[in-house]
Amino acid sequence: MRPTSARLLNIFVPIKRTIDYAVKIRVNSAQTGVDLNVKHSMNPFDEIAVEEAVRLREKLKDEKPFEQHSQWEPILEFTLRSRILHHHLSLSASRKTLRALIEKQKEGVDLVILGKQAIDDDAGQTGQMLAGLLNWPQATFASKVVVDTVKKEVTITREIDGGLQELRCRLPLIITTDLRLNEPRYASLPNIMKAKKKPIEKIKPSDLGIDLTPRIETIKVAEPPQRVGGGKVENVDELIAKLKEAGITPVKS
Repeated sequence: MRPTSARLLNIFVPIKRTIDYAVKIRVNSAQTGVDLNVKHSMNPFDEIAVEEAVRLREKLKDEKPFEQHSQWEPILEFTLRSRILHHHLSLSASRKTLRALIEKQKEGVDLVILGKQAIDDDAGQTGQMLAGLLNWPQATFASKVVVDTVKKEVTITREIDGGLQELRCRLPLIITTDLRLNEPRYASLPNIMKAKKKPIEKIKPSDLGIDLTPRIETIKVAEPPQRVGGGKVENVDELIAKLKEAGITPVKS
């Protein structure tokens, strides 16, 4: 699946539809999950992934024989418009779905770019598990991406606790994006209208040979108890008295 001079460098960008970051999350009245009758938008980290794919395309479009070719329309449809994937898929099933979509591409996929995490569950596992399923190298939390079209490899700078780490990986490759990789641009109204006219391939789970039957049943979802305001005490004795009133027995050292 490594690119050759005879074909395009295909970039696949999975995205997730999440509750908008500005919305306060509430449990629904049936206590079966969170209230989904609110504003949704693209996961912010996936916006960064889309922007990076566009920038790579703009940077490399004049280089021959390598070109950039976006292959993210099918997963856009499957993620944004299919409530099955967004609301009911387990972590494992979503990764298997992405693998099947990638393997379905006739021209192959050389580079997968996706957000390092989704703001709804903050699991941060999709890229890593997808790389494991595909047996591809991975570079997570990328803050800089440089594609070498001659050597057919990618240099990734990632932020770690000790500073910056540089990785050099051969294609095909999985990259997850960090906040400082780029700043997504705003789409202009004319381009938004053009995008609405683009054909989108609709794919059913059965077309991919995947069983999405839920294996976990949610019994009940409840909000945590409301926090009460704190108070100040003048000394240790008053603190111990307050703890005893609250039913907390201080442990002697």
